Amino acid sequence: MTLQQGDKVVIIGDSITDCERARPVGEGLFGALGKGYVSVFDALLQTEHPELGIRVVNMGLSGNTVMDVEARWNTDVIQQHPDGVILCIGINDVWRQFDMPHVEESHVYADTYEAALDRLVKRTKPQVRWMALMTPYYIEPNQEDEMRRMMDEYGGIVRRTAEKHGTFFVDTQAVFDRLLLNMYPAALAWDRVHPNMIGHMAIAKSLINALPVSS
Repeated sequence: MTLQQGDKVVIIGDSITDCERARPVGEGLFGALGKGYVSVFDALLQTEHPELGIRVVNMGLSGNTVMDVEARWNTDVIQQHPDGVILCIGINDVWRQFDMPHVEESHVYADTYEAALDRLVKRTKPQVRWMALMTPYYIEPNQEDEMRRMMDEYGGIVRRTAEKHGTFFVDTQAVFDRLLLNMYPAALAWDRVHPNMIGHMAIAKSLINALPVSS
């Protein structure tokens, strides 16, 4: 399971992935990959491995939960015929339980989240060469904070799913925890969720480090 020459990589998720990406998906358009970690990841790939000619496609959609992603999986992932898929989802699944506590239809509880994640991986793995799962995160150093505690629970679900199915795993929360040793949350994200370019760079580098490249 490696990144290989000519690979097409679909990255799908919520607003952290979206970051104003092109609609419809465009090739060769300025800003087609958005202004976040997807664009940085692509730039790092093209810089370090220009000989591979890897194509990155951004299918992020702001506000999505894992249920929203599952509803569009066929058109936005399967029909794209990727060689590899990167999924970063779960923040809204947790966040809606805190910023919209009385709108229960917007909540995706842990058991539902885990079941949906499992279905997506089972459905996709036979059709691609590799998959990578990224944890949701909350840029809050206090692990006893209620939302941080729940985010860690959902991150644990991602880890279990990755181990169960043998996918690549990126602990995005750990990436931010390292930065938080020396930085205040507001220096990374005004709302502790949507990162500035420092945060997006950190996410992109963690992806680069997690995905082996064919020699």
